[in-house]
Amino acid sequence: MSVTSSPSDIDALPAAPDVHARFVDISGQEPEPIRPWAPVKISRARIEAEIERLASLPQPANGRRGTLIVHPDAVGLGPGLAPGVDVTIDVLKPGERTTPLRRNTGQVEIGISGRGVVHVVGRSTRMERWDVCSIPSMKGHYFENDGDELWVRLSYSNAPLLAKLGVLYSEPLTDQQMAAGPSVPPSADRRSERYIRETAPDIELNDSGARLRGYEYLVDIEVVENNPLHWAWREVREHLSWEEGDGKRTIMALYNPATERRNGATHSFFVTASSMPPGVAAQPLRRGHRHSSVAINYHFLGSGKSVVEGHVVDWSAGDLLLSAPGWSEHDHYHGPDGFGVFTVQDHPLHIGMESLIWQEKMSGPILALGSEAGQTGYVGPRTTGA
Repeated sequence: MSVTSSPSDIDALPAAPDVHARFVDISGQEPEPIRPWAPVKISRARIEAEIERLASLPQPANGRRGTLIVHPDAVGLGPGLAPGVDVTIDVLKPGERTTPLRRNTGQVEIGISGRGVVHVVGRSTRMERWDVCSIPSMKGHYFENDGDELWVRLSYSNAPLLAKLGVLYSEPLTDQQMAAGPSVPPSADRRSERYIRETAPDIELNDSGARLRGYEYLVDIEVVENNPLHWAWREVREHLSWEEGDGKRTIMALYNPATERRNGATHSFFVTASSMPPGVAAQPLRRGHRHSSVAINYHFLGSGKSVVEGHVVDWSAGDLLLSAPGWSEHDHYHGPDGFGVFTVQDHPLHIGMESLIWQEKMSGPILALGSEAGQTGYVGPRTTGA
């Protein structure tokens, strides 16, 4: 990129620190095996005790009472429940609100108790218990409890990944900035997408598909509008199975059209809502499946067991579970009372990086989903195993 300072201005600046990169000889080195993190369950009792503790504290200056849930293997930059995902317990008392801010994270909010309002620039959404909302990157937002009981949310974000990359950005906003909308309005002479397409070079080099494009394509990227979305539980539940034989599905994805083929609720996460009616016979023990995306389950109804890398984890309503650390073999078994589960996975992130590998049967192929034909015939929890 061009430098606008004159040579005399540059000469007046201090020299960069004398930092030396290391050479690491990897000649003949074999790839390191994947070492998944251990599954971790945060029980309902522990979550409720932490909610009570947070509610007993004076409200901080920014209004946020929150506790980050950190995996014991999370060290260094970006602590989270998984290497690239954090989960926070957020608590607001009646009449309280947070101060506005914006971050370059993508967020998913799941209401687990009480009710309140999520204010995102241009939109205010009332969240009830078990509702799900998305907060797009760099959209100013704040939370307000206008109810008469504690409002508790689980907030998921990709902050740990951004922290590890050294680019986690956060900026406090004023109420005036929230009311004014986007902080950088489009300039009057902004070139339209059509103008860029007509004037910027876009050159086919050869029959392999390789092309050259003008720099305009990198700095004025085609915009895909990404709005804050709301999946109301009263609407979502109507599409899930609650009685055996009702013909409804037991798992559905909460889809944000802005994510396109990545099929996410945000560009980093998918969210699924799953149900299993009481009385449905559980599957016998079988081999599980695995994928490079991590899975974090919030169990809001029922009970059951998960088998992760050969170890059993019992769960019941109110438990939060890192149920599938990346590339861990796992499977889930419901109890006689069925279940209701929200699952958050960083599946869309991996599709964007072309790193989503998936092995549905441990005796079957490892597929790069999104880059080759994927798993077919999957309409709900598997009814057969191998």
